[in-house]
Amino acid sequence: MRGLRLLILGIALALVVYGCKKEIPETKEAEKPEVKEAKNLEAKEAVKPEIKETAKTEETVTEKKEVAGKEAGMGVSLQWLGHASFKIRYDKTIIYIDPWKLKEPVKDATLVLVSHSHYDHYSAEDIAKVSGPQTKLIASADVVAKEKGGEAITPGVTIEADGIRITGVPAYNPNKQFHPKANNWVGFVIEVGGQGEALHQIKPASGGIRIYYAGDTDLTDEMKTLKNIDVALLPIGGNFTMNAEEAAEATKYIKPKQAIPYHYGDIVGSQGDAENFAKLAASCAKILKPGETVNLE
Repeated sequence: MRGLRLLILGIALALVVYGCKKEIPETKEAEKPEVKEAKNLEAKEAVKPEIKETAKTEETVTEKKEVAGKEAGMGVSLQWLGHASFKIRYDKTIIYIDPWKLKEPVKDATLVLVSHSHYDHYSAEDIAKVSGPQTKLIASADVVAKEKGGEAITPGVTIEADGIRITGVPAYNPNKQFHPKANNWVGFVIEVGGQGEALHQIKPASGGIRIYYAGDTDLTDEMKTLKNIDVALLPIGGNFTMNAEEAAEATKYIKPKQAIPYHYGDIVGSQGDAENFAKLAASCAKILKPGETVNLE
């Protein structure tokens, strides 16, 4: 009997102990302030490379856009105005060569170049149409005398104006009376966007474009020595200047990247002459329509 009581008492005690037992959750030791701060710094440092990389990418894109904008703004274009007249545009600089028979006054010229005083090349009326208060005239000595202003250029002389280099090249007929060599009339090598050092040898270091405007001339010994010409503007009308065959022969010496004929379609020369020149030229030839513009590279 006593043993039964002890058994019942043991069971009851066990139930009480089991019922009162609670699971005590495991507690973590509180992080020290310095440990927490270190972890925060590590997290921030992990984000920094991503921020730097993003900023670098955005900066690169911005730079590329700025360069593209500058390149677009610094392009060179050439417009044939008919006969022997051209317009060159480089950034904000506008150059007219032998302007003649222009329809409207535009007053936008930075520079006006005139090769000689024949009426179809020197026109005081047309110079006035393109000239504003800041326009500079660079021309043969007889034109400067008639205009009572401007700067005279002679063969072999280089003039720098508004970031453009203009060098006079002899333009004459060796065996005709129309353009005597003694007159010192000129063609031009126009260097746009570069800093070349010599007319016959050095290509512009900065990758500029060299345009040769021959003036009224035949194929001369001086023309044969020209080097590093990107675009050659050559008269092809014959009679007063080279004809198509002679101008094509000139391209074999000059070796321009591109050749453009002029001095036809008015007074002398025809579309057929231009087409014959393009067929015979030793370099890429481009025939422009009056008023047509081509971008130069």
